[in-house]
Amino acid sequence: MVAGAPPLDTQTPEENRAGVRAVLPLTGAPTALADVTDTTLPGPGGAIPVRVYRPSNASQLPVVAYFHGGGWLLGDLDSHDSTCRDIARYAEAVVVAVHYRLAPENPFPAAYEDCLAVTKALLDDSAGLGTDRTRVAIAGDSAGGNLAAGIAQALRGSSPGLVHQVLIYPLMDARLHPTGSSTQFSEGHFLSRRDLEYFVNTYAGAADRQDWRLSPGLAKDLSGLPAATVLTAECDPLRDDGESYAAALRSASVPVEYRCFEGQVHPFVMLGGIIDAANEARRLIGEQLRQSFARAP
Repeated sequence: MVAGAPPLDTQTPEENRAGVRAVLPLTGAPTALADVTDTTLPGPGGAIPVRVYRPSNASQLPVVAYFHGGGWLLGDLDSHDSTCRDIARYAEAVVVAVHYRLAPENPFPAAYEDCLAVTKALLDDSAGLGTDRTRVAIAGDSAGGNLAAGIAQALRGSSPGLVHQVLIYPLMDARLHPTGSSTQFSEGHFLSRRDLEYFVNTYAGAADRQDWRLSPGLAKDLSGLPAATVLTAECDPLRDDGESYAAALRSASVPVEYRCFEGQVHPFVMLGGIIDAANEARRLIGEQLRQSFARAP
């Protein structure tokens, strides 16, 4: 699929975004739901586009804010549409997909601020979506997993608080220090070291790479965070980021379900049309969320 493709840092953001749109047919057939609606919610930079997925017309359903991947530069509501539909179905919850502001037009912390604003609106019910503010979770893949981890830390201790966080092959350390997986899979396995440097440099700019909003994996205290589901791919330079964070959460007495999908590459979960493990992962995510919502008081 990507053999011979020009490196991302040799193309414009729009050319790279067009490349993501070209693979939409590979993301899988859209699961039919009771209702799917595009709308906006208020944000610090203006209206934030969101897509609301409802598995049924019941009121006061639990809700999941989903932050798409794409290195904070790529991706949109369409790129992760099939993923969000399946999570809504399996979790039996409303999913609110967030199209946060993208870099380089809107560098750090724009994406973080938008995702935080949407999550707060679900927790205080100002979003007006008729969901249960006491059963709110967040989820994201890659850059979206980075955002979800940071927001879980930011909202620790809030009332009502988040009941679960789903981190799918998240980038946890923007310093990009070498790890075993980042060295072993630095090239030739879809996401390369060069790609990671391009994404982080474009989004972070001159920001402090140790800022926990950029590098949530560097946080010293992880106690009191919501239960987590952490998924990684074996042949992914970011595998060790997710695995290390899952271990750190466990050490802080946070309940964690960790799963590394053998033989998979970043970003397999969005490619449900061609990778069976993507659909297995989506089901696992939904089941973990449903169980968390059932345990919520």
